Amino acid sequence: MASRSRWSALAANALIQCFAGSSYCFAVYSPALKASQSYDQSALDKVAFFKDVGANAGILSGLLAAWAPAGRRRPWLVLLAGAALCAAGYLPIWLAVTGVAPAPLPLLCLYMLLAAQAQTFLNTADVVTAVENFPDRRGTVIGIMKGFLGLSGAILVQVYRTIHIAPSTFILMLAILPTAITLLLMYFVDVHLVIAVKAQKTESVKQEEETRDQAERIGLLQEQISTNASSSSNERCQELSTGKENMNLVQAMCKLNFWLLFLAMSCGMGSGLATVNNISQIGGSLGYSTKETSTLVSLWSIWNFSGRFGAGYISDHFLRSRGVGRPFFIGVTLLVMSLGHAIIASGIPASLYVGSVLVGLCYGCQWALMPSITSEIFGLNHFGTIFNVVAVASPVGSYNLSVRVVGYIYDMESPPGARACSGNHCFALSFVIMACVCVFGSAVAFMLFVRTRRFYKRVVYARLQSFL
Repeated sequence: MASRSRWSALAANALIQCFAGSSYCFAVYSPALKASQSYDQSALDKVAFFKDVGANAGILSGLLAAWAPAGRRRPWLVLLAGAALCAAGYLPIWLAVTGVAPAPLPLLCLYMLLAAQAQTFLNTADVVTAVENFPDRRGTVIGIMKGFLGLSGAILVQVYRTIHIAPSTFILMLAILPTAITLLLMYFVDVHLVIAVKAQKTESVKQEEETRDQAERIGLLQEQISTNASSSSNERCQELSTGKENMNLVQAMCKLNFWLLFLAMSCGMGSGLATVNNISQIGGSLGYSTKETSTLVSLWSIWNFSGRFGAGYISDHFLRSRGVGRPFFIGVTLLVMSLGHAIIASGIPASLYVGSVLVGLCYGCQWALMPSITSEIFGLNHFGTIFNVVAVASPVGSYNLSVRVVGYIYDMESPPGARACSGNHCFALSFVIMACVCVFGSAVAFMLFVRTRRFYKRVVYARLQSFL
């Protein structure tokens, strides 16, 4: 029964994730938003920045998940808040775009912030639930949850293209569809989540007892053979385990590892968001049609999903089989992402297709790896809050790269008085800069890998072996 319960919870959470990633559809309706409000590229990038802040700064959702009463109400409260924010944000945007209730730029940025903030509440409820139900397969289940979140962009775009609605009506669909799906499935998450958590606690107690018995037998054996070196090694391992796990937010932020992870994510996620936010404008400057750019958005979501699911599974495999720490894979994906940016900057035929594949895959990988690394280095007690604070790196990087770099250079390269730029020169320098940023981020990630290598070998790898 416990097994069926946690699998049912996983299925319900995955379905909610399939419609939660409306922020990835910004490129579909951004031309309509830009035209209806008479924005230049910098103004549009400011709206996109607030979207990125809302979609990634999940501090409030993490605090709500941590402070809400345990049991029936905790997942319901988080999911209900997400559904309410989705409707409260997208409905005013739709009214502004259609001209029913015009809104100035600051107010539209606020609406976008609320709409995107819904994603963090839905995502936090689903990811935290999955990790609690499957603690021995964190990378895989986080990859599944984050993967379906990334794929949701393609799902929503396909619904939009199937029913043949205008981009402005698509905004209304974003206000209704994710909200309705969440409200319909929320009940199932609650029922199965409560049972799954209780079952998991029982399993954890049994596992702790078995681990304690094994430790006692090992201790007796060590005393018999009088290996003082082994005893001191065990003490160091215990210090590592207790010192680096189950930190609260303040304790985590006092650690260098937290800021190394934050900086690496700012480089990778920030440049990835800058790419997807401007993909319509990039396609337009290179002569792509509206249909082709919407196809690129859909394909981006598919690569995003593939990266999230693949990175979770692959990092799990190498961690369980060889004890390789997940920060290693962050460094690798950032190197590949820099190659993708360089390809887009080249402007060769089909460069946007090829480059977006690499950037989308690696962007997805980072979203699967970051929560897993956070849960392993800083523990599960305050996991929801800490990983949402690390996720703030995404809009921070996106603002610097999208508004200060991409938007500024695009407007500078545009003819005087024009709101559009045509040609590869509109974005080439921006993507060269982002390629260099990703190389720097890769170096930071490899530094984190070196610092945590012993911890992964002695604590995380040993803990995973105890589940076998």
